[in-house]
Amino acid sequence: MSFPSSTGWRPRRNSGWIYPDIIDADATGWTCLEFYVRRYGHSTVEEWGRRLQAGQIRRGNDVIGTETVLAAGDHLAYHRPGWTEPAAPRWFAVLHDDGDLLVVAKPAGLQVLPAAELLENTLLHAVREKYGPEPAPAHRLGRGTSGLMLFARSGPLRQGLAAAFRDGGLRKTYRALVQGQHVPEKFEIDVPIGRVEYPVLGHVYAAVAAEGKPSRSIVRRLEVRSDLDVCLVDVEIPTGRPHQIRIHLAAAGHPLVGEPLYEIGGKPRRIPHEEGAARIPRPGDMGYHLHAVRVELAHPVDDTAVDLYCRPPSVLRRRHSATDTDRRA
Repeated sequence: MSFPSSTGWRPRRNSGWIYPDIIDADATGWTCLEFYVRRYGHSTVEEWGRRLQAGQIRRGNDVIGTETVLAAGDHLAYHRPGWTEPAAPRWFAVLHDDGDLLVVAKPAGLQVLPAAELLENTLLHAVREKYGPEPAPAHRLGRGTSGLMLFARSGPLRQGLAAAFRDGGLRKTYRALVQGQHVPEKFEIDVPIGRVEYPVLGHVYAAVAAEGKPSRSIVRRLEVRSDLDVCLVDVEIPTGRPHQIRIHLAAAGHPLVGEPLYEIGGKPRRIPHEEGAARIPRPGDMGYHLHAVRVELAHPVDDTAVDLYCRPPSVLRRRHSATDTDRRA
């Protein structure tokens, strides 16, 4: 299986989306404009005002204006017109399909779930175009991460996979390229991970003190590339916190090669004041090298052993291995 280059990526014009809201007690008495500005700070006062003036926001079936006063229980809906989504690679390869469990290879650059400017240029939309509405993702991978992605097609499987991810019933291994040559042969990272304040976005996940959630990563060095001052590693994650591998390896002093957000210590990169909010790095930014290479589990429906492998892209393969299957002894 090969991984196509970014030259094949295409933007996509979607058909728009409806974003619903129910007004709670805290927002009672607010104007409609005030509600959207205070709750959804990703857009400016002027932008929300233009949407209201264009009739894109309704209460029930009624178009409302900027000064409409809201009451608890009001049902609002923002009817966003279609927009051109950022380019993305909308391909995937099927690695396993038993009618219940569907496993695909996700390319780097393809987001799993709709968010921000991406709606149809997502893996979920591409999978459901082919298989209908039943497949539901059992976990997430970052937009810049490639490799194994599990989908459930039935309720019992969804519940079983959720329990396996929650209780450590899956063995998940990732391949990464990290900065620096002096990586120990094998070590563990148990830095807690939690939310920290971050400009524009409100918060991001990062290495924190005791108030974070327990997190554990097991790192095994595979290869030192002294000519590039980098190392190839495998990382097993018994826990699955957001951006865990990126945060943990940065916390250990070895950020991923090309890491746009996390610096040594596992915190977000400090932003010089003159760069401005529009240029701050975000968790969805790409450039790093990370691949979900293996998942091992007992099938939640029939209890059979499942060992899933996805060959890494060339930059993440061992230089001196012909097959790079990395079967464990």
